[in-house]
Amino acid sequence: MHARIGLFVFVALGLVVFTAPRATWGRDIFVDNVGGDDRLPGDGPRAFGASGPCRTIARALRAAEKGDRIILANTGQPYFESITFHSGRHSGQPGRPFVLEGNGATLAGTALIPSERWEPFTERIFRFAPELKSFQQLYLDGVPLIQRQTTDGGPLPDLQPLEWCLFRGAIYFRPEDTLLPSEYALEYAVHPVGITLYEVRHVVVSNLIVQGFHLDGVNAHDNAFEITLSGLNCRGNGRSGISVGGASRVKIDACLAGNNGVAQVRTEGFSQTVIANSDLIGNTAPPLVQEGGDVVIQNPPPADPTPASEAAP
Repeated sequence: MHARIGLFVFVALGLVVFTAPRATWGRDIFVDNVGGDDRLPGDGPRAFGASGPCRTIARALRAAEKGDRIILANTGQPYFESITFHSGRHSGQPGRPFVLEGNGATLAGTALIPSERWEPFTERIFRFAPELKSFQQLYLDGVPLIQRQTTDGGPLPDLQPLEWCLFRGAIYFRPEDTLLPSEYALEYAVHPVGITLYEVRHVVVSNLIVQGFHLDGVNAHDNAFEITLSGLNCRGNGRSGISVGGASRVKIDACLAGNNGVAQVRTEGFSQTVIANSDLIGNTAPPLVQEGGDVVIQNPPPADPTPASEAAP
């Protein structure tokens, strides 16, 4: 694990694709957020008559049974959803896990800020009050903008153009000198968590970009056992890329996390987490925040020979 500085890291996070180990699968359920339809059963990757892919992951999860595999089409359009794996029907067994195969698709938790909701604060600073206030992200063209940190009781930071902060429950933003916030396609976090795992066993989530959620990209909330997160790029979430809590047991393998607000990976409770072959980039927050639980790090990537003070912005 190592630190790098700058938003260029965020772009790099989207360029890495990994492959999860193959196992014996149950039924395949296909999802396509462009060519699919939630009235279809998800029994094939292309629509044909009464057969074809679902449109949403949530619909596939409602149809899924123990040991199934949900396969996402990477259409180039994000899946704007917040999903939960819960109970035996979203579990697997040894040698036959329940799988979400992302194929490099993006799961996003953002929505456009309506232009009428911006209000002037000073001559060049504007503010917007989001529904979810404790953590946030501000996106432009799919990339989080630079966030300036604030302190309790402190003043509003001296924001530069295209910088923002979360201050007393509102997003404060400074546009470029000749523009207004309404002239940008600015997005904020509207969903709390990308993927929640609760009371499930033997689950694999692989090859997925998870970004723009209010709290966490992935949250193994409690009693999520034998969970493997493989090849995930968890970036630009309000609190953490991956959070492991309760009594959960999770392996984070070949994953990339950066540009998250408080921690790239956080653990708590009595959880057990193995981090293997993963790159946690401490550019916006510490690579690991351990508030409880046990963590084992295997095969970390080599340290960046460039000191943080000399890294490119």
